[in-house]
Amino acid sequence: MRVFRGPRRARERRAARIPGAPRLPVAVRALLGALPGLAAVAALFLCANGVQRAADADAAPAASAADRYAAPRPDIVPRSVWLGGAARAQPAPRYDDRVVAVFVHHTDTPNGYDCADVPSILRGVYQGQTGARDWDDIGYNFVVDRCGTIYEGRAGGIDRPVTGAHTQGFNHRTTGIAALGTYTAGVPVPDELTDAIAAVAAWKLGETGTDPHAKVALVSSNGLSRYAAGATATLPAVAGHDDGYATSCPGAALTARLADIRDTAARLQGRA
Repeated sequence: MRVFRGPRRARERRAARIPGAPRLPVAVRALLGALPGLAAVAALFLCANGVQRAADADAAPAASAADRYAAPRPDIVPRSVWLGGAARAQPAPRYDDRVVAVFVHHTDTPNGYDCADVPSILRGVYQGQTGARDWDDIGYNFVVDRCGTIYEGRAGGIDRPVTGAHTQGFNHRTTGIAALGTYTAGVPVPDELTDAIAAVAAWKLGETGTDPHAKVALVSSNGLSRYAAGATATLPAVAGHDDGYATSCPGAALTARLADIRDTAARLQGRA
């Protein structure tokens, strides 16, 4: 025999089948069953709406570290300005998925230059690396002069994680920043130069939320570095060239300023 359940129960069943509505707890469904028709439908709507709002709130992503500690991109002179028609034919740039560390270098070229002459000096660095060394491009991602001007180095795009050729074994997920000059022990290191290096470091590391004071894990790709190929090394997020490779670069004077560079980069990221 078919049991007649009446219009109230039918309305409850239809309301309970609202497309996309979250399934309600047993206790709530029991309470709805005790309410008269329209009241049950209204209560069901309000309850479902509240559950959906709670679910939406839970799903809302928290601000990522990369957003919280993003630093502004500093002014950068594009390579077309200093290189012009002297560029060699070269293969397409290579890219990493992100940048989690920067390596600081010096170019081991004369100091005391006029900053107006930097484009021609950079062309000389480029020609030395692509000529005598037969590299496909300048190895550094960025070069900074003693006046604090930042130049784009290796081709591939200022805003992209271009794989450089600056630190044996640790070119992946890193950016190479070279100070134009030679900064061995006793050589003055201009604040304009260290501030510019810090600005690049803050910006590049900020894209991944990396603290300039942090230590990061990097995998060596070459046994000629300080670490065997495939070994994981824990290195400073703002490192000197000699942290990854046996060299005197970036010079004792500039190495002594790395702590200042980290502090300035952290401030530019808005860290305490």
